[in-house]
Amino acid sequence: MASSKIAILSVYDKTGLLDLAKGLIKNNVRLLASGGTAKLIREAGFPVEDVSAITKAPEMLSGRVKTLHPAVHAGILARDLASDEKDLADQNINKVDFVVCNLYPFKDTVAKINVTIPEAVEEIDIGGVTLIRAAAKNHTRVTILSDPADYHNFLQELDQGDITQETRQQYALKAFEHTADYDGAISDFFRKQYAGNGVQQLSLRYGANPHQKPAAAYVRNGNLPFKVLGGSPGYINLLDCLNAWPLVKELKQALGLPAAASFKHVSPAGAAIGVPLNEKERRVYMVDDIDGIQTSSLAQAYARARGADRMSSFGDVIALSDKVDVPTAKIISREVSDGVIAPEYDPEALEILKKKKGGKYLVLQMDEAYEPPAQETRTVYGVQLTQGRNDVKILPNETFRSVVRPKNHPKLSDSALRDLTVATIAVKYTQSNSVCYALNGQVIGLGAGQQSRIHCTRLAGDKADNWWMRFHERTLSIQWAKGVKRAEKSNAIDMLCSGQVPPQSEFEQQDYERNFAEGTVPKPFSPEERRDWLAKLSQVAVSSDAFFPFVDNVYRAARSGVKYIAAPLGSQNDSAVLDTADNLGISFIDQSTRLFHH
Repeated sequence: MASSKIAILSVYDKTGLLDLAKGLIKNNVRLLASGGTAKLIREAGFPVEDVSAITKAPEMLSGRVKTLHPAVHAGILARDLASDEKDLADQNINKVDFVVCNLYPFKDTVAKINVTIPEAVEEIDIGGVTLIRAAAKNHTRVTILSDPADYHNFLQELDQGDITQETRQQYALKAFEHTADYDGAISDFFRKQYAGNGVQQLSLRYGANPHQKPAAAYVRNGNLPFKVLGGSPGYINLLDCLNAWPLVKELKQALGLPAAASFKHVSPAGAAIGVPLNEKERRVYMVDDIDGIQTSSLAQAYARARGADRMSSFGDVIALSDKVDVPTAKIISREVSDGVIAPEYDPEALEILKKKKGGKYLVLQMDEAYEPPAQETRTVYGVQLTQGRNDVKILPNETFRSVVRPKNHPKLSDSALRDLTVATIAVKYTQSNSVCYALNGQVIGLGAGQQSRIHCTRLAGDKADNWWMRFHERTLSIQWAKGVKRAEKSNAIDMLCSGQVPPQSEFEQQDYERNFAEGTVPKPFSPEERRDWLAKLSQVAVSSDAFFPFVDNVYRAARSGVKYIAAPLGSQNDSAVLDTADNLGISFIDQSTRLFHH
């Protein structure tokens, strides 16, 4: 058995190779190398042997087999155990102490225009990957160098005597990352070739913006949890769908009624469960002419979700917890919307949806049984971030048990628990910071993605006020000019109810007034009229994804008829916030889980 240490070298990237070879020889290390690596070292005048010197077998199959041999891998994988020493001695095999190996960049091959599968296959390294993995596996004894940038520090440490355990660990980690990236590039290539579009990988039109190409959605294991029944999804469509679906799934599980969500830019514009609609609600939500809506809980849920904030819902993506029926499809068919995701579709309902947008309307069928992995990973600016999925369950009789104000509080009503559940599940899937107002089993106002919590509370409260002003008889009795579109009606109603009329310019005034039948332009609401009508709004539930740091949030919520607030405690100002709620007659519930969503 040889007494000097042994290094096996087989590299594609030959940066720094000769300096490394010189340093190894200086430290009395025997060099064994393959193919072009051996040739370069030999031509530089350094002593090097071919790997065949220990395998006693020539390179074969055009170089595809050269290091795959027990003399190589037993030498790498042997541990400092008596049984391993005996096996090596019996076979006259020497231990290998250093492995220097890096791989051909497969990504460069598949990035070429019109690269063929045989061309790609030819660049799949077998021996190199095996060398790296074997050495990295046995890193308690063997040093694996897979990055030329490490050669200098390696030689400095070797000159001092030996490579430390900590250094070998760092090199092993880098080696495993090298092979993982290599294997990932290969699997990405073959997923595109063999997986079938829409099965494991789905090509997307583009990313967040049209210039961001290519774009795709895929899973590394199994199949995608949805099927495309109509249209072609974009990147943001899927972001909306895959945030909206778990929202409605959780609402259905928590409250036992069909649920719907209207999503825009990765936050809900509205969400609701199938609470029956009264005659006035059907008029406000523009569904009073939909046949069968009174017997379809799902259609009622979507009417509420869409009707909460029609301006924000323009061009939405819809999530529905149950099989889509005809009344629900009829509502969707006449609204401006980009797509829908649901577990099933009635055949007639599916035909209605497939005709929308000239056949380009996105229709996704979700696998109801799908459960995402417990760990989530995303890439931001080239950096991988990972976290446990937010799997906290929001349940009406468990999540809201801790009522801290008033101290001798009455039991929360079923309707209060229902609305707190709707609001809290909604903020769980809303870009933070977020605050949600809910009533009658639906979101009525939501403030999303604001840097200041009071701005969330104000935005959501203003939307809740706007929603309630739509129930005023003046709004309900509007007479529209012939040919006014639904979106134009929604915009005119929003201007009236939010106090944006009369407009500031003559042209804007004319554009606003043309929506109404001649001589019927509705009178703007005076401050007194708004105050009197908003005073009738009551029993509203509010949920916040984190604590209220100041009392201004409570005061603002109270102005929109809020009776219940659910938020985590933990602010230095908790005492003042709770006292303010108490003074205003608001029940404050410690919803102890922070629900940030990004």
